[in-house]
Amino acid sequence: MHKHVRRLGRIWIDSPIYFITTCTNNRRQVLARDEVAKVLVDELRVGHGQHGWAVGRYVIMPDHVHFFCRPERDGKKLSEFVGFWKSYTSRRINALGSPRSTPADTTLWQREFFDHILRSDESYSQKWNYVRDNPVRAGLVRSADAWKYAGEIETLTL
Repeated sequence: MHKHVRRLGRIWIDSPIYFITTCTNNRRQVLARDEVAKVLVDELRVGHGQHGWAVGRYVIMPDHVHFFCRPERDGKKLSEFVGFWKSYTSRRINALGSPRSTPADTTLWQREFFDHILRSDESYSQKWNYVRDNPVRAGLVRSADAWKYAGEIETLTL
């Protein structure tokens, strides 16, 4: 009788790159505005110094944000980092006001977020190429290069 090899319960990657997606509450399309994008990117930029998370590439869509990030050894937990980012950006964006905001719209972000650990340089490239083309697939621009709400803060490599 053969014993089946059990799957590992955990995968250990020394310095993993996470792919994060977070959506607006009720998928409100309020993010693809210059002043809002500036708030989102400004807060991603301080992630390294304030939370111990380096942020690489990002794409801001009208109702969600994708970004890649990596923890430093003394970085906060991923959920804390994303929670702080969502809290800070929510306060700053709500202070800007929205052309369609009502008192019921004060919650900017959905409670949860999606995270995925990348396992190879190839998966980072594949995931980035897919994410980078989101505005094209959504019919917002004809080429990914034309979408002004995408960029890179720090270079992340596996």
